[in-house]
Amino acid sequence: MIKKIFLLLIFSVSAIFAFDYNLKPKKVANNTWCFLGNLDMPRVSNGAFMSNFCYVKTSKAYVVIDSGSNYNLAKQAYEQMTKIEKLPVAKVLNTHGHDDHWLGNSFYKDEFNSELIGTQSINEQVKLGHKPRVFHVLSKEQMKNTKLTSLDKVINETTTIKVGNTEFIMIPVGVKAHTSEDLFVYVPQNKALFTGDIVMNGRVTSNRDGSVIGTLKALEMIQSKQWNTLVPGHGYDTSKTAIDETVKYFTLLKQRVLEAVEEDVGAENINKLVKLEEFKDKALYEELNSRNIFDAYGELEFYEEE
Repeated sequence: MIKKIFLLLIFSVSAIFAFDYNLKPKKVANNTWCFLGNLDMPRVSNGAFMSNFCYVKTSKAYVVIDSGSNYNLAKQAYEQMTKIEKLPVAKVLNTHGHDDHWLGNSFYKDEFNSELIGTQSINEQVKLGHKPRVFHVLSKEQMKNTKLTSLDKVINETTTIKVGNTEFIMIPVGVKAHTSEDLFVYVPQNKALFTGDIVMNGRVTSNRDGSVIGTLKALEMIQSKQWNTLVPGHGYDTSKTAIDETVKYFTLLKQRVLEAVEEDVGAENINKLVKLEEFKDKALYEELNSRNIFDAYGELEFYEEE
C-alpha cells in the first residue's frame, strides 16, 4: 500500500513538472502560424502561456516573432511546427521587454544559434540579472533550461531584415507606449502585422509600464500600415477588427480621465467616477482596469493637448 502511494506521488509530481501545453498552431496568413495564449495572468495552471507568438516560414528557414515565456514552451511550439515543415529557426524578433514575450529565446539560441533581435530593454534586464516574474510563478523544473539570453542585435530605427524570400520590417514606436520601448513587425509580402502588446483583444490591457498618449500614437502608426492580418500580443482576433478594442479602450480612457480632471476630481476619487464598464465582460477587467485608470490620471492630470 505504501509503495503504491509512493509511486502515485512520484507520478503526480512528474506530471506537474512535465507540463504539456497541448499546442496547436493556428494559420493566420500565408506561411504564417501563431500560438495564441490564454487570456489569464501567468499561473502554474497555464504554464505561463498567456501571450501570442508566431512563426513565419520563408524559403530557407522560420522566423519567430516573440518566443513565449520559457524554454519548454518554445521547444514544444517548435516540435509542432516540424509537423508542418522541419526547418531551422534563423531569427527571433522580440517586440518588447515583458518576460512572457522573450524568455523562450534561450531555446532558439541553444538549438539553432538563432539571431536574437529586439529592444534594448531586454539586454538591460539580462545585464541586471534579476529573474523576471515568470521565474517566481513557475517551479524550477518548469523553468528548466530557461536562461536570460542577450540579444544579438538591438533595433533603434526602422530596419528591414530579409530571410530567404521574405522581408520583415521592424518599426520602433519611438515613444513610451505599452513599455518604455516597443516595436512592431510588418511583413509586406503577407500583409501581416505583429504588434506585441500595443494591441490586445478579448482582455483588458495592463498599462503599468506604459503611456495612454504614447499608446494612442503607436496605434495611429499601426493603422497607417496596409495589413490584412494583425496579431495582437494577447487575444484571438487576428482579423481587420483586431485593433478596434484597444483603440476604443485607450480613446475612452483618455477622454474620461481628462473630463474628470476638468471637474477637479482628485486621484483618491478617480476610480469612483471612471469605470469603463463597456469592457467589464473582458478578461482581467477586475484585476487591471482600476489600476489603468489610476495610472492614467497620474499621466494626464497636467496634460495639455498638442
